[in-house]
Amino acid sequence: MAAQPVFELYEDRGSEWRWRLVASNGNIVADSAEGYASKQGAKRGIDCVKRIAPDADVEER
Repeated sequence: MAAQPVFELYEDRGSEWRWRLVASNGNIVADSAEGYASKQGAKRGIDCVKRIAPDADVEER
């Protein structure tokens, strides 16, 4: 059975905290696009995505 998608929380080379969402196939499907000064800030970013993403609409442009 394939692994579940997972949010990875990590510190980058510039000592900023970032997150990325990794799909069950190992592909990165989303990332924070910005560094956070604190680990807690990055965790809040993850929580925000978890809350709002299930109801997001898809817009074609």
